[in-house]
Amino acid sequence: MTNRHHAGHPHPHGTEPDEPAQGDRSLLAVLGPGLVTGAADDDPSGIGTYSQVGAQFGYSLAWAMLFGFPLLASIQAICARIGATTGRGIAHNLKRHYSPWVLRMVVALLVVANVINIGADLGAMAAALHLLIPAPIAAFTVVFALVSIAAEVLLPYNRYANVLKWTTLSLFAYPLVLFVAHVPWPEVARGVLLPSFSFDHDHAMGLVAMFGTTISPYLFFWQSGQEVEEQRRRHTKPLHVSPRRYVTSELRRIRTDTLVGMGISNLTAQAIVIATAATLHVHGITQITSADQAASALRPVAGDFAFALFALGIIGTGLLAVPVLAGSAAYVISEAFGWTEGLDRPAREARAFYGTIALATLGGLLINFMPIDPMTALYWSAVVNGLLAPPVMVVTMLIARNKAIMGNLVIGRGLMIGGWLSTAVMAAVALLFLFA
Repeated sequence: MTNRHHAGHPHPHGTEPDEPAQGDRSLLAVLGPGLVTGAADDDPSGIGTYSQVGAQFGYSLAWAMLFGFPLLASIQAICARIGATTGRGIAHNLKRHYSPWVLRMVVALLVVANVINIGADLGAMAAALHLLIPAPIAAFTVVFALVSIAAEVLLPYNRYANVLKWTTLSLFAYPLVLFVAHVPWPEVARGVLLPSFSFDHDHAMGLVAMFGTTISPYLFFWQSGQEVEEQRRRHTKPLHVSPRRYVTSELRRIRTDTLVGMGISNLTAQAIVIATAATLHVHGITQITSADQAASALRPVAGDFAFALFALGIIGTGLLAVPVLAGSAAYVISEAFGWTEGLDRPAREARAFYGTIALATLGGLLINFMPIDPMTALYWSAVVNGLLAPPVMVVTMLIARNKAIMGNLVIGRGLMIGGWLSTAVMAAVALLFLFA
């Protein structure tokens, strides 16, 4: 691998930063890419995974979410810093500084996994709405796909970013379920704080599914790309050519945004595991194959309100996750081919970028009308994501520690340890997935 460019060359866009210090900004103003990325992590397919873990294993794997939080937060903070420091997304940095075959592999696998995931999420959203409104699932699937495309293509970025922020409120549906279910909190505390693990195939697959769902490559590219979008929106320069005072403030913002976003994501996933363990597992319902099935199974044991909350949460998180999945595919392809990209660009200036968003979403829609079992498709999406994550994380760590790319803003010892530990855990998860 060779380095062909130095971070010292200023990025062409932006003016001198003129932002208030973080202490002068409200928390809502500080939250942005990290919050949206964290919320998108709990997409309908993820909800199905967490529901299955809770239903099958009760509270015995609840510790994995607590263990995984610092790993997720570390790697996402590193991705955000790459985008903010260089003014370019991860794929763009890969293209500029590393071997082309690495980029080609990442692009191909990420796009395939994202399209399959979009298809699974669209199907889950439609099935969840069907539980509430008895109408054809196929029609709902088409409507959700078109709404997702229209939101990304037609809404101005400022308004769209705010829509994404407010859509994260749908995650609160899952903690609310805990208030209407009978939860034995001492037993929950033991499951969360006292790790236990049985070395058998089922537990291995459960653990793999949780980590594979939580730490997904598309999140890396989305958060990095969104940091670049934020710089364009605020007309600021990349951090490597910004004044020290501004850099310090921005790094604090990224840390706060990422910790809050990943914290909410982690707590939501934990709430789903606990809710399904407290309702489905204790009643002997141990096999859940989709998020909408989890909602249906909740109804007789937890009541209509819990059922409705669960179903509405699936729809809300899907409306957030599908654009993120399509958007991350568009970022990585556009950066790889040098196309004009960015949700802040008018459609006429970034036709290929928005066209990729539309094609990825329509490709996911098409999967729902093919003779493909959705859970089989989702399984293979998880396989691709699980195998793709470790090499992408390795390259991400190399970028983050490369002074030729990051200048004097290479990540420090704490993030370096957290990032490499996260990478090692995901490599172990990939091996477990292959050989368990």
